[in-house]
Parts: sequence; C-alpha cells; structure tokens
Amino acid sequence: MTTKTETRIIPLIPAETYPAPVMNVSPAEALLTPEEQEQQRLADEAWRRSIPAQVFLNYFFALSYHIEEGESPLGGLANLPYFRQHQAQLSEGEVTALTKLLHSCWSTEYALRATAELGDENFLRNALHWTFPQAYHTILAGLQAFLFTTGVRSTNEQVVRREVGRLVVKNAYPRPVSFYAAGAYGDFSIHRLPLAGYKAGLHIASQEIDAQAQIGQFLRTTRKQKAISVRQQVQTNPNTAIRSQKTGKPLDKWTAAHWQQITWRLGYTTIFDLLGRLRISQSSREIERYVEADIDFRLFHSSLLSIVSYLNGIHETYVAKALGLERYEQLVRELPAHLQHSFVQERLRTRVQPTLLGIEPEPELKMAA
Repeated sequence: MTTKTETRIIPLIPAETYPAPVMNVSPAEALLTPEEQEQQRLADEAWRRSIPAQVFLNYFFALSYHIEEGESPLGGLANLPYFRQHQAQLSEGEVTALTKLLHSCWSTEYALRATAELGDENFLRNALHWTFPQAYHTILAGLQAFLFTTGVRSTNEQVVRREVGRLVVKNAYPRPVSFYAAGAYGDFSIHRLPLAGYKAGLHIASQEIDAQAQIGQFLRTTRKQKAISVRQQVQTNPNTAIRSQKTGKPLDKWTAAHWQQITWRLGYTTIFDLLGRLRISQSSREIERYVEADIDFRLFHSSLLSIVSYLNGIHETYVAKALGLERYEQLVRELPAHLQHSFVQERLRTRVQPTLLGIEPEPELKMAA
C-alpha cells in the first residue's frame, strides 16, 4: 500500500440540506424555570449539532440495510455472466503479489473487528479516528486484489475508481451494490435504485424505500462534490480552463453546457465513491463533528462492518475463481497466526466455497460487529 496524502474534508452535509429549525418557545416551555429552559436549549443545540453525523450514520446504515434486503443465499455472483467468465493466468510472482494485497485487506479488517470487541460505546465514539479509514482501506485492498486478477495492477486510486466504475456498470457486482449515478452537474441520473427519487428523512431506515432514498441522496451529494472538485481542477489549469470568448479569462460562472464538457472526467459514481467519503484525516477538525455528536456509534460500527464483510466476500470469491478453489484454500490455510480460525475461513466456508461449487451455503456464524 502506498502512503496516502492527507485529504481535505468537504462538509458531508451541506447546510442548506437540513436548515436549522426556528426555535419558538412553546406554552409548555414557558412554564419551565430559567435553569430548565437553559437545559432544554442546550439539548436542542446538541441535537442540531448532531444532524450531520446522524445523516452520515443514516447513509451507511441504509447501505447495510439495502445489501441485507437484496442479498441472495450465494451473494448473487453465481448468476452473473461476468463472474462465470472470469479467469486469469497468474505466475508464482503474481500470486505472491496478490497474496500480499489479500493479507493487507484481511489484517485491516481484523483491526476493524477488534475495535468492537475491545470497547464500549464511548470507545467506539473515539475510535472513529481510525475505524473510518480502516473500513475504506480494507475494501480498497480487497478491490485491488480483484482488479489484479483482471489485469489492472495500478495502485493509483483514481485508476482503481475508474476501473471499478466500469465493472459496476458491466454488472460484475450483485444487484444490491450494482447501483450508480451518472450525468452532468444539475442533471444527475441514478440507475438500478428505483426508489432513489423519494425524499430522504432524518430517521434510520426501517423499510426499503427509506434506504434507497437515503442512498440516492448520498450518491447525488457525492457526485456533486466530485463535479465541483473537477471543475476547480480544470479551471486552475491554464491548459484545460474553459475561458470567456470575450476576455480570454477562465470563466467564473458556468452554464449547463460547460458542466457537460467535464462530465466524462467524473466517470460513474458507485458505492466505492460513497465509501471514499470515509477518508477522514486524523488531524482534521471534521472528524470531531462526529465524535462529539449524539448518535448510535455501535450501530455505525456494525453497519460499516456489514458493508466491509459483504464487499470483501465478493472480491475474495472473484480471486478464488481466478486462482482456483484449491489454490485459494491453500492460501487461507497458510495465513498468519492472527488470521487463523477467523472471519476469513468463515467467509470461505459460507460464501466462497458454496458459490464456486454451486451448493447451498451453510448457515453463517454471527461474528462480532
């Protein structure tokens, strides 16, 4: 894994998305003592400060909910033409490089799982400093292992993002994670998520319409941020800037036609772009907004782990198909001590082997989240 540069954080929830409510004093509140009114005011303020973190939790719970609701017994892979045709010819040196990527993926997931086993709610709150990037990097390493078997050997995250976007659109992933957004700024379209157009609420998803509405909003805000970022990159580069025909200077105001000109640079926005929102620097003040919020941190952690386990299981199955099941089983038997008798073997038994052998999977043991 290459060293990552610190990421500048864009606020996850624009202020205009959820404007602060007008706080009128109700007749009941008027009967409170000044001390009680102050306590109520502080509680209301704490709730308002928690809204961005609550919405972020809603997004990842919605992803976990949508995956669980749409998952088939074999993960859906066995029915995909892309999966059935997947194969690779790998040298011993390439198998060694591939194994290194898998070990990185599994060791990071091991650390993510250990956090839940070691701590209480307060510990999980402060653990966001490392659980956010851990969730992202374990999935990234597993994705790189899968792409390695397709011939894509780059560690450049932009290349990885572009390639996986193409694979999502080509139906290389099961239905629960095959959704994506496309189109120019101001004219986004969302695919394979039929309920994404409904208005997202501030509550945790309790049915599929809630989950898809929240995922749809997450896709739109993420693609909007990407479009704005690409525009800034284009306009600050003298060789690519779109200029005024009158003055020759880079344009400050863009029309829909100008946004259309950079749409090709955006690629597709997929679940992997949503997970990219977890790349929060430990030194960034942005993370403190979530650490100090009043939300269910245990639910947040379990949602992340559910998504991680699902996606890593998909990538492991692709790798096993490329290597051959027998060679993959040998790789798992030779794991380092800390990964012996762990979630890796459990997913081999419940996800990888049943998919490749075409048999009904055994009931999955519930691992600590």
